[in-house]
Amino acid sequence: MMSGGGYSSLDDPKASGSVPAVAGPDPPAIRFTDSNLQTFPPSDARGKISGAYRPPTDADDTFSSKAGGVGGGGRGGSAGSDDAAQGGWFRIFSVAAYKPYFDVDTSDVVERIWESIFPFRGTFTEKTSENPDLYGPFWTCTTLIFVAASIATFVTYLSHKWHKKEWNYDINLVTWSAGLFYGYVTFVPLLLYVILKYFSAPAGLVQLWCLYGYSLFIFIPASLLSIVPIEIFRWVIAGVAGFMSATFVAVNLRAHIVNSGERWFLIVAGIFLLQLGLAVLLKLYFFTITV
Repeated sequence: MMSGGGYSSLDDPKASGSVPAVAGPDPPAIRFTDSNLQTFPPSDARGKISGAYRPPTDADDTFSSKAGGVGGGGRGGSAGSDDAAQGGWFRIFSVAAYKPYFDVDTSDVVERIWESIFPFRGTFTEKTSENPDLYGPFWTCTTLIFVAASIATFVTYLSHKWHKKEWNYDINLVTWSAGLFYGYVTFVPLLLYVILKYFSAPAGLVQLWCLYGYSLFIFIPASLLSIVPIEIFRWVIAGVAGFMSATFVAVNLRAHIVNSGERWFLIVAGIFLLQLGLAVLLKLYFFTITV
């Protein structure tokens, strides 16, 4: 009923038009099932260097799998083929594709440098077979470029001052040094990879880059010692460094190359002579001083 323009309450529950309350049990509570979504970020996948979170290791197995092949990852051959079909060759342009090859810490790099200083051990490829890296080779090569160019510039400067001649800085030393060492450590392993594949003794390309990159470390102290202004001493230093570097590569590849057949000796000899040639080129171009 309405009174005074407002609404009045109905005191009689049995009056016409009222809705009686329904007595009964409480309605059942609705329970949601647990979600099947993956927790992000994962708590058990961390990198060595920064400790930052990263995707599970099988996320990029089509490129970075050491077991070989597209189907060598943990998802099976068919799943790997589907991933390769979706990603294709464009995966090589992503940073994530190369991330596994930079996942090393200081102790790993120091240990591998130490192996290159003692070339007769022949255990480098065995120790790096599961985790070859490109971090150490890149910085080894980059350090050698600037050390060789700077020491050669300083030696040339001292020689000109000793003979009281005018000296001019040669910027081409840095350019030629970068081209020589970056080119050598990139294309020589690539050529060796093709040769070994032809002789049915294939080796991992990343592992070859890793081996050749660390083999250049011995030339860094050799370049520093070449500051001594004695020509015969510089030749001895270049020869010893070249021999140690060549032995390091040849000894570590010998056991693998033996499987290539009767011509394995020619391949090992070619590897050895190429490393010696690099040492001779380093001596002639950077540490042969003419006033």
